[in-house]
Order: sequence, then structure tokens, then C-alpha cells
Amino acid sequence: MGEIILEVSHLTYSYENAHEGEALHDVSVSVSKREKIAIIGSNGAGKSTFFLNLNGVLTPREGAVIYRGKPVGRGKKELNSLRKNVGIVFQEADNQIIASTVFQEVSFGPMNLKLPREEVTERVEQALAYMNIESLKDRAPHYLSGGEKKRVTIADILAMKPEIIIFDEPTASLDPVNAAILEEVLEKLEKEGSTILISTHDIDFAYRWAGRLLVFADGEIIADGAPVDIFRNDEAVERARLKKPALFRMAELLQRKGLLRQDCYPKTVEELEAEL
Repeated sequence: MGEIILEVSHLTYSYENAHEGEALHDVSVSVSKREKIAIIGSNGAGKSTFFLNLNGVLTPREGAVIYRGKPVGRGKKELNSLRKNVGIVFQEADNQIIASTVFQEVSFGPMNLKLPREEVTERVEQALAYMNIESLKDRAPHYLSGGEKKRVTIADILAMKPEIIIFDEPTASLDPVNAAILEEVLEKLEKEGSTILISTHDIDFAYRWAGRLLVFADGEIIADGAPVDIFRNDEAVERARLKKPALFRMAELLQRKGLLRQDCYPKTVEELEAEL
């Protein structure tokens, strides 16, 4: 692993109105610079709650969030610093959008950083160009399509220039075209050295994209490792109520029939074709 930039130590969080149990229980994990991590698990497993604690939106009942070796306190200055460096793109775009034009929306974060107006404008224009939505800058975001809104909310975070970007169910409700655009954006962010965490129910995407998987079940991390190792762990897959990726299952079938070498698990159709 490389340089550790974010850690969670024995984090426990419970909702006041929860009928039983805890949303998170004794979660400890570290994130290294430039990692691509997918967080998977069934609904209610604790994925979104985990993200909201990482970003300082929620306050853990026990444990700590540690950014670059320093535990994050609950003071406004410390929380603002954390949110500047750990940006989150929420699942529902409408929950994130607050301004009357796209330009104003994307400028909101940089303005809160008390940056000079010239730098704010430069950051906004860069983010809009990055997401290829310059033509929307004077439009009202609430009247955009679902895919356009998603791109605006990503631009919101890019304009803040965080070190870590969190995506909560980014492919939910996206059509295939916009899902492909999102993957292109993720590829660009990866090449530029961003650290990316994504929660997703799209197991095929997680298998194809991630370098590391965190598997949540009942508010705990029950498995942590490379995608192939995770999906070979039948016990963890069953406990988390997951399905194995289609290409992984295909590889297992071909191995059993002697048509694919053992321990070969292609992540794309092109990789499978090359092996065959």
C-alpha cells in the first residue's frame, strides 16, 4: 500500500430513531493515496452512513476519522478542512443542488473556501469543461436531465479540488450513455492521481473498475481485498447477500470445463476473448 491519507479507527455510529442495532459498529479501515475502492453490500449495510462519517456530515458515537495522521475534531474549522479535502457526490443530485444557475451552483463550494473571485471563476470554468457542460452554465440545474444533473454535482466537487472524492451510488438512475460518461470521468480522475471511493450495487462495474473492495454487512466490514479474492470468498458473498459478477461466474464455468486456465479471471469481455 502507498501513503495512507485517510483512516477510520473503531468508528461506531447509531441513529437516534434506530429500532435496533447500530448503523456502523467498530469499523476500522485505512485509505491510501490514489486507491480506487468500491464499497459494496446490500441496502442498510452501512455504506452511506460510512461515507457521511468520512465527510464529517455525521458525528461518530465512538472512534475517530483521521486525515493525514490527525484525528478530525468537531470544531467548524476542522470539519471545513476535512470537507475541503474529502468531497462527496450524493446519490440524489437534487439533494445537492441549491443554486439557480449551473455556474452559481458549481461556484458555491469555492466561494465558501474564501478564494479570490478570479480563482473561483477559474475553478468553475475548469470543472465545467472537465464535465463537458460549459453550455449549461446559465441554465437552471433543477430543469436539467438526470444525467446532466449528475454531471453538475460532480463538477460541484471537482471545483473544490479535494484530495479524495466519494461517490454514493453514482450509476443509480443513469442510462447507459451517461453511465459510460461517468466511467470516462473516473478514468480521467484516476490518471490525474485522485483517490476515489464509490459505493455501488452494480457488482459488474465494481469488479471491472475497483482495485480494492470493502464489503459491508450489518454495519461492519466483513471483507477487504482485491475483487478476485473477494468474489472467491463464498462465505463473504453469501453473508453480504451479493451476486458474483457475470464475467467472474463465466470464468469459473470455463475453468471447470477446462476451457480457461485456473486462477484466470478476466474483468472485461476483451480480456476474456484474449485469454480464449
